[in-house]
Amino acid sequence: MNAQVRAHVALGSNLGDPLATLRSALGDLEHLRASRLVAVSPLYRTAPIGLIRQPDFINGVAALDTGLGPYELLAELFAIEARHGRLRELHHAPRTLDLDLLLYGDLCQDDAALTLPHPRMHERAFVLRPLVDLAPDLALPGRGSAAALLAALPAQRIDPL
Repeated sequence: MNAQVRAHVALGSNLGDPLATLRSALGDLEHLRASRLVAVSPLYRTAPIGLIRQPDFINGVAALDTGLGPYELLAELFAIEARHGRLRELHHAPRTLDLDLLLYGDLCQDDAALTLPHPRMHERAFVLRPLVDLAPDLALPGRGSAAALLAALPAQRIDPL
């Protein structure tokens, strides 16, 4: 196994039974090859962004220690989404499961396949709140303290479950 890197993955769902889907996806992450699920944030009910005429989302963040490279990890996340019926038809559309690779250690990159840190995570309370729950002192590469970024956001509805 390669050296372990701490990765953070956002989880979201708003179709079917979102809680059951997220629990199942977390089970998939627990059994991800060359990886160990380290922690899971509390889950939150959040308002949709973009297409607002859709059900609320259930969101959380998981921390993994992984020996997978960032592209391998991303491919595994896409495979988990596909097993849960994820279709990628419209941006911001309702979905059975959304797994976003937020952080892969301190890696910063931007190419056609993967941007790290996730390009919009610093704007979204539904990502920052559970991330701060897991790692209160976490700094986002190139952005600063996750807690400070969360505090600076305009009000966004995010309700604990």
